[in-house]
Amino acid sequence: MPIEFNDTLVIAISSTALFDLADSHRIYLEKGVDSYAQYQIDHEDELLKPGAAFGLVKKLLALNEGGLDKVRVEVILLSRNSADTGLRVFNSIENHQLQITRAAFTSGNSPYLYASAFGAHLFLSTNPYDVKQAIDNGIAAATIVAPNKAHNDVNHIKFAFDGDAVLFSDEAEKVYQQSGLDEFTKHEKASAQKPLEGGPFKTFLAALHKIQKEFGTDECPIRTALVTARSAPAHERVIRTLRYWDIRIDEALFLGGMDKTQFLKAFGADVFFDDQEGHIDRAKDHIASGHVPSGVVNN
Repeated sequence: MPIEFNDTLVIAISSTALFDLADSHRIYLEKGVDSYAQYQIDHEDELLKPGAAFGLVKKLLALNEGGLDKVRVEVILLSRNSADTGLRVFNSIENHQLQITRAAFTSGNSPYLYASAFGAHLFLSTNPYDVKQAIDNGIAAATIVAPNKAHNDVNHIKFAFDGDAVLFSDEAEKVYQQSGLDEFTKHEKASAQKPLEGGPFKTFLAALHKIQKEFGTDECPIRTALVTARSAPAHERVIRTLRYWDIRIDEALFLGGMDKTQFLKAFGADVFFDDQEGHIDRAKDHIASGHVPSGVVNN
C-alpha cells in the first residue's frame, strides 16, 4: 500500500541547504560536470560540513525522538546531484545521524516538482531559480542563507515570519507600493473586518499549528512569531485574519518600519522568512534567513 504522511510535517530540502558543498560547487563552475562528478566520487567517504539549514533540520527531526508512536516530521532530500554523485550526501546524512531516508536525485534538473509529489509543506534550497519555480507552483519555499549553526535554545524551535506576501497575500503590499504609507493605513483600517487571503506560507504555518496543538502551551517545543513592518491601526486586520484562520501565533511584533534584526535576535529565531531581500541581508549574519520570492516587490 502507498505511504501517506497524513498529519506529518514534511520538509523538502536541497543538498546544498543541508550541507556545505561550496568546494565541490566551485569545481563544477571551474571545470565542469564531469570533474565535479569525479570529485564527489573521490570524496564520498569524506564528511560534509553542516549547511545553512542543518541546525533547523536537526531540531525538527528531534521532534520524533522519545519513543513517540508516530512521526511528526519527515525530511525529504531533493538534489540536483545524480544518484551516483549523491552517495556522498547520503553518507554524510548517516554520519551526522539524521533520520532522512527519502530522496529525489535529478541529475541537474530542478527538483521542485518532487516537493509537490512528496506533499511537502516547505521547500528550502540555496538555488533561487528552484525556489521561484516552487513558489510559482503553490509550494511554500525560500532561498536560505545563514550562519551554519542553530540558535542556542535547545528546547524550542522558533520560526519567525514576515506578514504581507509571506503569511498573507500581497494585496496590502500592492497598495503600499503604489500609493504610499498613508493610503496603505487607510486601506487596512477600512478593511479591518475583511480577512486577508493566504500567502505562500499559510499552509506551512497551519502545519506547525497542528503540531503545536498536541502540546500544552508551556510544553510546546515550537514557537512562532509574526515580525511585521505594520503598526497600529493596520495591526487589526492581521489579528482578525489569524483568528478567522483559527491559527495560533505565539508572538506578534508590529514594528512600524523599524529594522527587524534586533527583534529577531531577541525572539531567538532559528529561521526567519521574508519577501524583501533587504531584511534578509540585515538578518542573515545572526539568524538563518529565507528569502521568499513572492509578491509585488519580487515581480
